[in-house]
Amino acid sequence: MTLPDYAIEARNLVKTYPATKTTPEMRALRGVDLAIPRGSIFGLLGPNGAGKSTFINILSGLCRKTSGEVRIWGRDIDERPRDARAAIGVVPQEIAVDPFFTPREALEVAAGMYAVPPKERRTMELLTALGLADKANAYVRQLSGGMKRRVMVAKAMVHNPPVLILDEPTAGVDVELRRQLWAYVLELNRKGVTIVLTTHYLEEAQELCDQIAIINRGQVVACEPTTTLLQRMDTRHVLVTPEEPVTTVPVLPGFETRLTKAGGFSVSYRTGLSSVEQVLAAIRAAGLHIKDISTEDPDLEDVFVALTSAPPEAA
Repeated sequence: MTLPDYAIEARNLVKTYPATKTTPEMRALRGVDLAIPRGSIFGLLGPNGAGKSTFINILSGLCRKTSGEVRIWGRDIDERPRDARAAIGVVPQEIAVDPFFTPREALEVAAGMYAVPPKERRTMELLTALGLADKANAYVRQLSGGMKRRVMVAKAMVHNPPVLILDEPTAGVDVELRRQLWAYVLELNRKGVTIVLTTHYLEEAQELCDQIAIINRGQVVACEPTTTLLQRMDTRHVLVTPEEPVTTVPVLPGFETRLTKAGGFSVSYRTGLSSVEQVLAAIRAAGLHIKDISTEDPDLEDVFVALTSAPPEAA
């Protein structure tokens, strides 16, 4: 069997919610085109209300698209809906596990719903991998929020799907549990599982994702390898520690400055227009003496803010 090049493909995907008596018509997705490579860790980022959840709900069958094409693992969701949805596991934002079940029971029920034969079920294997073996027979209502979220990840994997969608998986999870979760996710990816991640922890996406798409107001405003996306920003920052701490923002003509910790300040400049030498000359011209400096490259947060702050396009 030939594996598809893309785990998920969306072409001109549109979702419009019709007007009601109290709300106008809303276009949640405006012609989204995405191709998520097989075997990647793919970040899907965007502000609240950008359309990320609508996109995921269409993939999982919770929401019907208005128009466009979607394929999951090469299977069209209109022509082969059951096969397409069997190829993904979705971990939603909301914790949705019956509090009166144990983790073992929750996974067994989920496996049964996917028609996984009893002999092929991996209930204890999944619980062990996610650090829940000792809680297998405890009621879900007795588990912490982080443990419940790990049960959700295990539920999404009971049918061994080739694509795993994680919608804000580490929200409300402490640092140690987050590390454990990502260790398991990275191991899944090494075994060939494609991971699609939405998160508001931008440093998490920057560290983990091979490629990132940013959605804003229902449109894809960027979709590039993470390193390429970071290179979009030609703004650099010079962090300055002066000999004498400053309490007001220094005025440096042609540069943007702001105060930092411990009496220091930062100077932002465009690499295509200025240089570090020009920044230093402007600081000296302002009568300031430098004790120490360092430079800082832009991170994903800078790119995200720049791309999602653009004015909306006409509907």
